[in-house]
Amino acid sequence: MPTGQLQVIPLGGLGEFGMNSMALRYNDDIIVIDAGMMFPDSELLGVDVVTPDFAYLKEHRDKVRALILTHAHEDHIGGTPYLLSQLNIPVYGTPFTLAMAERRLEEHQLLKDADLREVEAGDRITIGPFQIHFIRVTHSTVACVALAITTPLGVIIHTADFKIDQTPIDDEHFDLHSFAEYGKRGVLLLMSDSTNVERPGYSESERAVRPRLEQIFASATKKLVFSTFSSSIHRIQQIIDVAARYDRKVALIGRSMLATTEISHELGLLNLPDNVLLRPQDIMDTLPHRVCCIVSGTQGEPMSSLSRVAVDNHRHLSVKPGDTVVLSSRIIPGNEKGIGRMMNHFARRGADLIYSGGSPPIHVSGHGFREELNLILNLVRPKYFMPVHGEYLQLVRHAKLAQHLEGKGLESTFIIENGESLLIDSRGARKGEKINTGRVCIDSGSLGDVVEDMIIRDRRHLAQDGFVIPVLAIDRATGQLQGLPEIISRGFVSLEDSSDLIPFAKQLVMKTLEASNAEERSDWGVIQEKIRVDLKRFLNKETQRRPLIVPVILEV
Repeated sequence: MPTGQLQVIPLGGLGEFGMNSMALRYNDDIIVIDAGMMFPDSELLGVDVVTPDFAYLKEHRDKVRALILTHAHEDHIGGTPYLLSQLNIPVYGTPFTLAMAERRLEEHQLLKDADLREVEAGDRITIGPFQIHFIRVTHSTVACVALAITTPLGVIIHTADFKIDQTPIDDEHFDLHSFAEYGKRGVLLLMSDSTNVERPGYSESERAVRPRLEQIFASATKKLVFSTFSSSIHRIQQIIDVAARYDRKVALIGRSMLATTEISHELGLLNLPDNVLLRPQDIMDTLPHRVCCIVSGTQGEPMSSLSRVAVDNHRHLSVKPGDTVVLSSRIIPGNEKGIGRMMNHFARRGADLIYSGGSPPIHVSGHGFREELNLILNLVRPKYFMPVHGEYLQLVRHAKLAQHLEGKGLESTFIIENGESLLIDSRGARKGEKINTGRVCIDSGSLGDVVEDMIIRDRRHLAQDGFVIPVLAIDRATGQLQGLPEIISRGFVSLEDSSDLIPFAKQLVMKTLEASNAEERSDWGVIQEKIRVDLKRFLNKETQRRPLIVPVILEV
């Protein structure tokens, strides 16, 4: 058996949903599978984007050979610009996936220097000791692949995100044959998507949405407004097809919707019947029963097109009583309140709302249910199994799902989280060394605007307890206070409560100055810290709150 070591290093996406990224290392060669991002939760105040910390890859930059992208969702490609700004490595992906990544790279002025290499499902490439076979899988976007990676120690299969759709819209079927062939030959390690492990049975085909679309078009008497993920090309195709059948024009609204559909159409992945498209500026001049709009912003993002339509603040589209608004997407956890507010606005405008639930469904998942995960396990029959893509609960339940294979080829199952690693060598598989991983918070989507943990803590501090700014005018020559100090506060106590508190705070600041010697008064840094400490103690005692205190000294 080869004497090399194989390390599996999750940089993101294990123990959490989003920002999926995985490094595979064999001796001195590293490949990276996906570079995703996620949107921040409510605790990360003012943060726009969260990506994995790529410090491990920077530390070993001379060993990193390539980035392999499995599909075009943001939680798999959204971190690509942030990785390529640190490491200029080749990027492999299907034409659609790379086209979507190009948009991100162009936004960050990185496209000119990027080395993008197209592959198709079924292709095989060699990168150092890794021979990579791209296997077609079905998912909620187009041109998705799993990876079968042959290493000197054996074959690793990474499913990426998948569902087994037996009747896909584009007739590009899930390549079960390749999974079965690798299973017959022997697979060292399987890494499989755990997202829907808690949902029993099989996921519904994308085609299951078509009957519900037919019902909606048949019953709607005025404008139809659909919202779905812009990457859901098959869903968009079905809406366009049914709209054409019911003699409705289709307007595409939203920057991401326009960009994604344009890319898909250019690549032959989206078919637009003749004369079906309607310019957004012509919507309100067209008879309502002839209009169908597909709008981006399914998650109620404040400045998205759909949110602006909901508050009647969109320049091309206004929803009137009797119009129908359809949310053909899932609610991503954490977005419930924003989506709820948006739906309430539509209800106030008199719109008929259609969203999750019902039969036939208006939305189907892009991730396989438990029996599909079981089918992949049974086809591949790996020696080692490692569930990926999910919070810890999903990883545990996927591991339990594999227990029936123990004694039938499966030797061990490993639950690995970000910051841990799996080591495989001639002695077998085991948990390896801890790896320096984490997350990077970014403001305004700029590569350079990284938000440090300290800034997040300060923002949280301000949000919870407000701030207090004591302002002092001190004579530069004598170190004497000129007049009474001023106390400015925001988000701390109400004006009524502050009428008694602020005068005492002013007196405390004066006493702190008086108790300081001449040398301390001449050192602004020392005197600022003394005022901060004394005021913090006083305010906490009086209010049980800890506002952010920033003393300001004016030299006169």
